[in-house]
Amino acid sequence: MLQAAGLRDARPHDARHTAATLLLEQGVDIRVVQEILGHSTLAVTKRYTHVTSKLAEDTAAKIGKALWA
Repeated sequence: MLQAAGLRDARPHDARHTAATLLLEQGVDIRVVQEILGHSTLAVTKRYTHVTSKLAEDTAAKIGKALWA
């Protein structure tokens, strides 16, 4: 099915990484992401998340606003 859709091979586990990162991009607190994914520790959740350029840009904009607004 993935090949027919033109997508690379993926596992359900890969979707958890994607979901964690997308939730962070939407501004969801990492502890909420932890709860959603069912992790017992925040350290495990941090391994599932990835810093994207959107997250970095949003953070830079926030610090810029705090400093110069």
